[in-house]
Amino acid sequence: MNIDFNKNSDGLVPAIIQDSITKKVLMLGYMNEEAFLKTNQTKKVTFYSRTKERLWTKGEESGIFLHLVNIKLDCDNDTLLVEVNPEGPVCHKGTDTCWAEGNTVEYGFLSKLEGIIESRQKLSETEPGLRKENENSYVTSLFDAGINKIAQKVGEEAVETVIEAKDDNDDLFLNESADLLFHYLILLKAKGFGLKDIVKVLEGRH
Repeated sequence: MNIDFNKNSDGLVPAIIQDSITKKVLMLGYMNEEAFLKTNQTKKVTFYSRTKERLWTKGEESGIFLHLVNIKLDCDNDTLLVEVNPEGPVCHKGTDTCWAEGNTVEYGFLSKLEGIIESRQKLSETEPGLRKENENSYVTSLFDAGINKIAQKVGEEAVETVIEAKDDNDDLFLNESADLLFHYLILLKAKGFGLKDIVKVLEGRH
């Protein structure tokens, strides 16, 4: 790895720290060549502290070490992307990241959709007569009907998806697949689970 430590007069390059699993950016530090070598040797991320003016291994004081998984070098050879497994919250203020974000796995739009489904589930806990007129929704009605109705809908959508899979209309197949996934997310939430739980099971198989 040909890192250009001489590009800056202080011999330091930025090191972006990223969780290897969640892909969340956790913090930013700086490394000189010695810190880079020590990180690779110990497999614990070590920076050059500009305030302490010495090498500083993250976790030497807090006990929350950053265990090295991989290091990537950017196209200009002067910035590192360091993938790690953190032992706990990374920020010195006690938060998961230095941007006060939770270090959780996200699945793009599907995570947003899970959040909407969860809000509809909470709404179903309110008596129908006490809800605002615009608060009634299809998803809320499914939660109102209970687990048997939700499971039934998943079964119906699965059958429709299989039927469309045997035909040549890709548009219908994709729409039925979307309906199946949508209702499956509702079923997961009704059972107290989410996508992350399914991913955990799949990871445990490989």
